[in-house]
Amino acid sequence: MTDTPRSRSVSRSGTPGLARASPSKLSIAPTLRPSPSLSNLHIHSHNMVPNQMDNRSSTSPPATDYALDSSASSVINVEPAEGLLIQDIDAEHTDTEDTESFDKSPPPGVVQDQSEGPKQALREKLRKSLSQRAAFSDSEASRPRVGGKHPEAQDLTFNAASLFLPREYFVLTDAGKPVYVSRPGSGDQDGMASTIGIMQALISVFLDENDKIRSINSGRTRITFLLRTPLYYVCASSWGEPESVTRLHLEYLHLQILSIVSGAQLKKLFERRTNFDLRRLLNGAETFMNSLLIRLETDISMTLSSLHCLKVESNLRKRLAEAMIPSSKMKDILYIILIANHRVVTLIRPRKHSIHPSDIHIIMNTIHSPSIFNSPAAASWIPVCLPKFNPSGFVNTYITFLRKDDIPVRLNSASPPSSLDSPQDDAATIRLDPEEGLNESGIALVSISAGGDFEMIRNWCDSVINKITSDGTLGALVNAYTTHQTDYSVSELGIPGLRHFIYKSRTQVQITLPTFEDPYDHSQARKRLVTLYQVLHDSIHAKSGQEGGLKLQYIKTDNESVMGWITQPFELYIALSPLLPKSAAVGAANSVARWVKKEEGRLFLKDAPVF
Repeated sequence: MTDTPRSRSVSRSGTPGLARASPSKLSIAPTLRPSPSLSNLHIHSHNMVPNQMDNRSSTSPPATDYALDSSASSVINVEPAEGLLIQDIDAEHTDTEDTESFDKSPPPGVVQDQSEGPKQALREKLRKSLSQRAAFSDSEASRPRVGGKHPEAQDLTFNAASLFLPREYFVLTDAGKPVYVSRPGSGDQDGMASTIGIMQALISVFLDENDKIRSINSGRTRITFLLRTPLYYVCASSWGEPESVTRLHLEYLHLQILSIVSGAQLKKLFERRTNFDLRRLLNGAETFMNSLLIRLETDISMTLSSLHCLKVESNLRKRLAEAMIPSSKMKDILYIILIANHRVVTLIRPRKHSIHPSDIHIIMNTIHSPSIFNSPAAASWIPVCLPKFNPSGFVNTYITFLRKDDIPVRLNSASPPSSLDSPQDDAATIRLDPEEGLNESGIALVSISAGGDFEMIRNWCDSVINKITSDGTLGALVNAYTTHQTDYSVSELGIPGLRHFIYKSRTQVQITLPTFEDPYDHSQARKRLVTLYQVLHDSIHAKSGQEGGLKLQYIKTDNESVMGWITQPFELYIALSPLLPKSAAVGAANSVARWVKKEEGRLFLKDAPVF
């Protein structure tokens, strides 16, 4: 390590707080046809009874309505056992936080309109739309459902967007003050003030009725709302993804803000001043939110609420983990994470602690944000609130990069030399998509502690780096990293027609996937495929108001066919050539499951040491 300056910021006090079956064979069942939607404008709120809910996943209708609709079978999803390393308690997000305060009055500080005329007219229009939807839903409910003892492979239709325009995200306070806007051209202050005002008016109309608006569908555009008082979150998207996906994005945006301003601080600030301007406190933090939203576009591990581990030999992973076990003198250490290429190599934790996947994603987004990754300092010491661990306090995070790759080039470029001393020559390991503008490369050691002893943590991390450098362990990791042994191609499986897959171990709460290759080696195709995976995941878990989860889902488009399959030990999503029959998808899914089972020692982080 070179003796370069280290950045150090004032820390805030933190409060510290844990037998899979073999896959069954797939079988093909009769197809259920999706039902058409009523119109191209639907408004969803919480107080709608189930039959009024539009299943929140609307079908591909006539003309311009591109939302999805799925009929659910009688097979109900079985929840996985809790993982050893990663908490999965909240992995399937519920709307408890949204529904628990229906009987509350509008938040203090919301400016009430003195003239009830315009607001009453808006209410009447909304009620009329909802009553029309209710009448249609009642007729839909009378249709016979196809049920049975065995899971059924449902055929869905999906109209992918021809051009994935950037989603637009808005954060505002319950008093209507803007906090964050991702919208291109948001420098138009007058137009932005008008947009924010309309959003706040829509939200307040429902709050006046002790209800909360969830989403508005118009054509292929969906506007999703998430209320986390004192902040409101809004997303406008035309990608065709389920509502649950954009709600998850808004939830992550909320968690990212909480990582900077803890929940306790946020509550105290707005109790003192209901019209507080939060932008002053978040000044400079826009890079964290921008990088998070870019990452959410194609990082499927965030959708699946899982950990994405680096593929590496189990013996090498074990040696790295053993070198990172802290001494008994380090009482305040919570987690130690080694990260390479934005994937976890190993994670060390206290015996009685686990870590939630969303906290890991917030940590990884933080350290790879430009303000941290591009810092000239050899190490950074920053306070971070981990909302799922303790939303009221901060932990201190020590971040040091053992290696950085700085050349912005495309993925899958020519193989480079594997020199540890010349990372600037290593172009192939850089995971930067020029269209997305994120550099997720490099090897980083992250130490998270409840205490504030910077010198002790720094000296210990330096000793770990010296140890793994001197015994050749770091060199072996860098060699695997630079020679692409940490990535794998779908062609290695030798399955005809298979283009890509995602496998989630439900017991480990971890995923594995091959690199994105032709025809998914450009941004638009990757976004299309990830959106299809999200549609499958939403239908399998009934996350958008379906009657129940499904074990099998199948979608065929002009570009590819995809299938989702869930069992007790795993979830599997595969993409194949659209020319192959459904029976080929079944065979490919079984073959992928067998291959992952054989390779799981290298693909997943298992039996990591505790202290």
